[in-house]
Amino acid sequence: MTWPQIGSTLGGLIVAHGLELILIRWVLLSRDRQPQASIAWILTILFVPFLGGFLFLMFGVNNITRRREERADNVEELSDREARLPEAARVDLSTWTPRGRRAAEALGRLCDTRPTRGNRVEVMHDTNRTLGLIEQAIRDAEHHIHLEYYIWESDETGRRLRDLLVERAKDGVEVRFLYDSIGSLFLKSQFLRPMTEAGVEVRTFLPGQTFRERWSLNNRSHRKIVVVDGKAGFTGGMNIGNEYLGLIKTSGRWRDCHLRVEGPAALQLQRVFRDDWYYATNVDLDESYFPTPTLFEESHVVQVVAGGPDQDPRPFHQLLFMAITEAERSLTLTTGYFIPTDSLAMALSAAAIRGVDVRILVPGRTPHFFKTTIWAGRSYYDKLLQSGCKIHEYTDGTLHAKTLTVDGLWSLVGSANFDARSTLLNFEVGCVIYGAEVAEDLRRQYELDCRQSSPVTLAEREAIAPRHRFVENFSRLFTPIL
Repeated sequence: MTWPQIGSTLGGLIVAHGLELILIRWVLLSRDRQPQASIAWILTILFVPFLGGFLFLMFGVNNITRRREERADNVEELSDREARLPEAARVDLSTWTPRGRRAAEALGRLCDTRPTRGNRVEVMHDTNRTLGLIEQAIRDAEHHIHLEYYIWESDETGRRLRDLLVERAKDGVEVRFLYDSIGSLFLKSQFLRPMTEAGVEVRTFLPGQTFRERWSLNNRSHRKIVVVDGKAGFTGGMNIGNEYLGLIKTSGRWRDCHLRVEGPAALQLQRVFRDDWYYATNVDLDESYFPTPTLFEESHVVQVVAGGPDQDPRPFHQLLFMAITEAERSLTLTTGYFIPTDSLAMALSAAAIRGVDVRILVPGRTPHFFKTTIWAGRSYYDKLLQSGCKIHEYTDGTLHAKTLTVDGLWSLVGSANFDARSTLLNFEVGCVIYGAEVAEDLRRQYELDCRQSSPVTLAEREAIAPRHRFVENFSRLFTPIL
């Protein structure tokens, strides 16, 4: 080897190790990364040269910082707007039980929303009915239609709803469509062209405003929101596509849960869309999109919760932890992905040990080729079962619902799964509904789903072959990004 070659090699090594040190410093400067995730990224950067650094830039950069002054302005604006709500829509928390008041006030601090009364809520467990009601609301729109989705497929179902939006835009209704650029990666310009030509405003949700944030593929808008005229809102777990109507054989029957809300809560969903639209476009929505809400006599108390990696602490992680630790009698959880953080897993075990009836319904199958998410979730089963938790795996198709009930007193329905991605990395949205009616509806559906599920027992877990346990524990290593 000649001296120039030696010098070139040494120079390359110095540059490579210099880049590694820069990336490792970046890992360690993160304020909220879990220690095990930091160790995993550092080892990947060190022992997988170049590729490890590239993977970190793509999947390990989780620092989304929506401008703080913007957020402060939004909070002040929210206070002004909610102060103008009709008196009948406001909730006097001083009349609530201490537990209820603590929950509502904590959510208010986390998400800058307050519970409102006068809402009409419908819980929908059938995705075909969900899509039908969304389509009917779009047909009835008079002023505007706002949609935000993680996945919108360019298949028959996606085209059907697209064409309806095109039709309404041609009728003079304002239509805004925001979709996640990774979740809807295959939504091409050819599919979107009829929308833009009809006057529909179409934008993608970007991972961030700064150069560093734009490297990251990790922080996605997992929200599903439809708001029509500021009066009717939809949110929950269902995306748009044939798969979500149970029309794909590999997915089988699709089990999901969605909400239709009318009243003040629809305006809270509107506010979430407004913030995301501003974040993606720098264009604000004025007061005309926030009409005085209709209040319903047969009503529910609802509090919309929204959270993402731009907030510290993470609202959904805090909400789920609080719900588990506050439960006294029962806690029923249904989730499309079950890969809890260590703190959430410990909270579930502790709740069961102190006598709470903890019941968990998770998928037993997945339409995806790799079953990494299911394998990783199963690695938590042993300790949960030993603590007294009851676990069922859904086998009659694909489970995608995300619901929670606590003591039969309040419920959560939304887009967030019980995993690190939803609770720490994604932008999510949901509705907390106070009262026994919706909680009872979700309990009944849980019982029906359990009839199409297989109970997981300690005896089965103890009989698992070592190779299967190895796969589960290996899959668990990827928990921070699954």
